[in-house]
Amino acid sequence: MKIKSVSGVIFGKNIRMQETWKIKLMELATDRSPDSEAWLRQVFQDRRAEIGIFLSYYYRSEGAVVENVSLQSHCAETVTEGNLIVRFDLVHYNACLNIHEQGKEAMELRYQIFPSQGEILLTGPYWPEREPDEM
Repeated sequence: MKIKSVSGVIFGKNIRMQETWKIKLMELATDRSPDSEAWLRQVFQDRRAEIGIFLSYYYRSEGAVVENVSLQSHCAETVTEGNLIVRFDLVHYNACLNIHEQGKEAMELRYQIFPSQGEILLTGPYWPEREPDEM
């Protein structure tokens, strides 16, 4: 089950957006501890397309999508929470304009593991979105 949510707080003319994504994991009880980096790498490998959809929300205004997501580094604060940095390909594609550009990007995410619910909650960074100027 995938749940996407957007929260916005208005600051003057800017809206601060933050995306979250829940990953439901049936295989949470594995032989590896859910707080290990190897376990997180495996989750990101298995769910790379789903996580790519989540990260693509940050680039929708550019008309870009995220592909080939991989875990670059991991910093655990507790057994079930921490920060991680993901690397991915950012692809801009428009057949009408004959555009197909691809570049490497990285983003820091916050994660929370809920073992009893079999879920991981990913929280992306705050990115301000400017409202259109008044005419």
